Formats: sequence, C-alpha cells, structure tokens
Amino acid sequence: MNHRAVNSPPPAIHEPAAFAQAEPRVERARPLGWRAAIAAVVLVFLGHLTAVAQPSSGVRSGGGAGAPAQPSTDSPRASLAQFLELARQGRYTEAGTYLDLPAPARPRAGELARRLKAVLDRHVWLDLDAASASPHGNVSDGLPIDVEEIARIPGAGGEAEPVRLTRSERNGGGWSFTRETVSRVDAWYDRLEQRWLREHLPPALLAPGPKELLWWQWLALPLILIGAWLGGALLSRLSRRLLGRIARRTSADWDDAVIARMGAPLTLGWTIALAYLAVPWLGLYAPALQFVNSVLRGSLFVVFFWSLARAVDVGGQMLIRSSWGVTHAASRSLVAVGARTGKLLILAIAVVALLSELGYPVASLIAGLGIGGLAVALAAQKTVENLFGTFSIAADQPFREGDFVKVEDFVGTVETIGLRSTKIRTLDRTLITVPNGRLAEMRLETFAARDRIRLHCVLGLVYATSSEQMQRILAELERVLRAHPKTWQETVLVRFREFGASSLDVEVMAWFETSDYGEFQLHRQEVLLQFMKVVEQAGSSFAFPTRTVHVVDGQRFAVDAARRPAEKPS
Repeated sequence: MNHRAVNSPPPAIHEPAAFAQAEPRVERARPLGWRAAIAAVVLVFLGHLTAVAQPSSGVRSGGGAGAPAQPSTDSPRASLAQFLELARQGRYTEAGTYLDLPAPARPRAGELARRLKAVLDRHVWLDLDAASASPHGNVSDGLPIDVEEIARIPGAGGEAEPVRLTRSERNGGGWSFTRETVSRVDAWYDRLEQRWLREHLPPALLAPGPKELLWWQWLALPLILIGAWLGGALLSRLSRRLLGRIARRTSADWDDAVIARMGAPLTLGWTIALAYLAVPWLGLYAPALQFVNSVLRGSLFVVFFWSLARAVDVGGQMLIRSSWGVTHAASRSLVAVGARTGKLLILAIAVVALLSELGYPVASLIAGLGIGGLAVALAAQKTVENLFGTFSIAADQPFREGDFVKVEDFVGTVETIGLRSTKIRTLDRTLITVPNGRLAEMRLETFAARDRIRLHCVLGLVYATSSEQMQRILAELERVLRAHPKTWQETVLVRFREFGASSLDVEVMAWFETSDYGEFQLHRQEVLLQFMKVVEQAGSSFAFPTRTVHVVDGQRFAVDAARRPAEKPS
C-alpha cells in the first residue's frame, strides 16, 4: 500500500515511559506490481509496469498548482498521514499512540499498530486527499461529529467492516483510530494469507528492498516462477500424453500434428495458471494485485495467439502435403506466403488485444493511425512495394522455392520467398537477396518448368569428307539419337548446315525427356561419345580452325587452307 505523509508538522506525541518498549524498526514498503514471467510480455507491459511502480500513485497529498490549503495539524488527514509515516519507518510504538485503547490494552499498542498497518496494506488503497482536512472531520458523511470513516475491511462473513477515526484525549484532543476499529484488528490480521510469515520471518526479510518491495517478496517471486514453470512443464507433458491418446483414435493427422507443436504454449499456459493460484499468497494490496492479474491475463493472450500461430503453421504444412497440394504443386509457395501473412495478422491482433487488456485506449490508437497514415505510407513505401511484390510472385508463380532460375545476369536456386525479399543461392554458393518489389519487374527464367531439355550442337567435319561419307554420317547420327531411350522422338534434326570457314558444319538438335539437368548431362555425354564413334567409322574426322601461309617473291599472303580446294558456293 502506498502512503505518503502530508507536508505538515506532526502533532505532539507524548509516549508514556512505561510503554516505550523496544521494537524492531521494520519498515513496511509498498509492494511493487509483479513483473511478468514471460520475456515477450515484459516488453509489452514495460510502460504499464513503470506507471504502477511510481511511489506517488494512488495516495495523493495535494500540492502543486491549485492545491487546497494545508490541512490542520489535528485533522483526520494529518493524523492518518502521521500514523502511516511512523508505521513505514517501523516506529510502531509511536504509531500506537494513534490508537484509542483502553488502559489494559495499551501495552499492546505497538503490536496492534503493526497489525493494523499490515491489514491496511493488504486490503486498502488509501487516498489521503479523501480524508478530511477539517479539525471536525467530514460533517456531511452522515456520521457523528468528530468521527471519520477512511476505509472498509472484509469481515469474517464477507461483510465490510468500517475503519474509523475519532477525536481522542490521549492525543491531546487529536484524531486516532476508534476503539471499535482497534478491537477488530486481531481478527482482521488473523485472516491475512501471509500472517505466518510476518510472525516467523526475521526482521531483515521484512525490510523493504529495491522498488520498495519487501525482501521476502523479492525472494518469493523467483521461487513462485520456478515452481510454476516446473509444474507447468509436468502438466504440459501429461496434457499432451492425454490429448495424444485421444488424437490417435481419430483417422485425421492434423490433430496429431497440432498436439506435437503445442508443447511450449501448453507449458506457458500451465505456468501462468499455477502462478495465478500462487499470487494471492504474496498478500498484495488491491492495485498491485490488479496489476499482477492484468499481467497474467495478458500472458494468456500470448499463449492463445502463440498457439494460433503454430496452428497456422501446421495447417499450411498439412495443406502442402495433402492430395490438393500434390496435384497443385504450383500453389505451394502461395500457401507458404499465406501462412506467413496469417501469422503477421495474428501478431497485429495480439498486440491490439494486449494493449486493450492493459487499459490503453486502443480505439484512439487505431484512429490515430489515420492521422499518421500518410507519414507511415511515405516512410514505408518500399516495404509496401515489396509486400505487393510478394503477393504478385505468389499469384503468378514464376518460380517456387527449390527452383533453379535465371534472374537477368545470374543463375541460382531459390531458397526462400519471404514477405520482403527472395534469397537465391548461386552456383558459387553465395546468397543473393533481391527485394520482391524489384524482382516482380525483372526478367525471370525458371528451368524447373521444363518438361524436356534440348541438345543442340554443331559438328565440324574436315573438308576431305566425301559426299558419301557425309550422307552416312548424317544417317548414323540420327539413328544414334532415335535409339536413345530418353530422346523425344517427334523432333530429331540432323542436317548438313553449311560450308564453314574451316569445316563442313553439321547441325544436331534433339530433346531429352527429363527435367533433371544432371541426368541430361549424362545422356548428352552418351550420345556425343557415339557421335565420335560414327565419324571415326565413316573414315572422316573433326576439323579445327587452320590457316596456311604462302610466301611468294618475298611477299606473305594468307590464304584460308579450307577454301583452296573449291570456292564456297553462294
């Protein structure tokens, strides 16, 4: 509970010497809201956590522009503030002077003050400005004059019991807690969840630590998280075993795949549930408990959307492996892009849901996007261009992941088609990243779409080859091609093309019925070796570029050796 004393001089405290007992100076700090156990949730809730942890939240003492006048030193507000300040400092004996006690109970004044402070910390979020600053209290609250009600505490039967102040002669006519209120302190204290700890822990653990969180609470937080995580892991494994047995009884495969991917979300979900059950044991007061509960509810949103994203992954994989995916192989990349887009939308919805759970004005934030939309569009135009390029590639299907492609001046294998860019692995094993917006406008050539691969070559024979030899070579070359089991028989071309500069050129063109380039290379090697054998058996040979130089009367003339026997026909 957050208490801050007003900036006014404390009333005179006259403590009888008989009751000046030595008590440990135990300062009761305001508990800090419990930080979320999930790293992703911590990042989202950081701003909210900072706001909750401010020392001045909840208890306002006035001040600043337009603040009311300083309250009277004998008003309910001043007495309450001084009681809280003394209790925070562990000066419970002095704080006990603000309890209206009968003579037999006065030796317990310090103990009762400590217990009352613990009860107020657990159940009440006091607003000092709500307490009256008048010496006579709030005369319009329907209570007798000189009586002020500051809070209500849950009773044994669930009914609310009042916490009241009244004027007391023991304080020289100042304000103190009524005898009726003090008489209920022991019963209220006995119902506290952490009462046993307060009675048995050493004073050092009851002292405030960083951020005014008590040391025992700092120690309890990691223990709760570790215990909840261990219990969550165990319950997650048991849950998956039970669900797996149920899923195995069905004929579908998707439920088994979903259960296999839900291990981590189930562990996190069970961890949050166990932490939710353990949090009340810390004895946090209402605002801190509300914050912890909001963190846990937000964490459940994380579990839900995390599970949903994994279900989208499973759905995409099952669709690709389904009979539809097998028969529509060209649509597999579209399924992958759709799955990535779906997870992006899930992330956006998750952020909006988390902000709404934290109490942020989500409607105002969404409306504000219209104002800043133009600036965002200008700043992110390349991103939007690449996103639309992704959709264009997914819709047109110029290539798929795993295809061997030629993109303008380089070739390689498509490794990943992302929402922003496509990664292509070249033959040199380097990785080229091309933005999808630019890739959609480039000249693309995919080799994976081929149903057959063309063989094209030009054989150069020596000019000493006779016409009979040429005819036999042409017939044998065509026979070799048609005899190959992988040759596409509808088109086999073997033609004497021309008289070359240094050879008789024979053009060969055929197609092999394979889309695997490695297999094509083996077939090409087989037929080329047979081509060499055909030429050798015909008594001819392959030509190579030559020039003959004749020296006449000391002059040098270069004459093409291949053109000397006969003039090249026009």
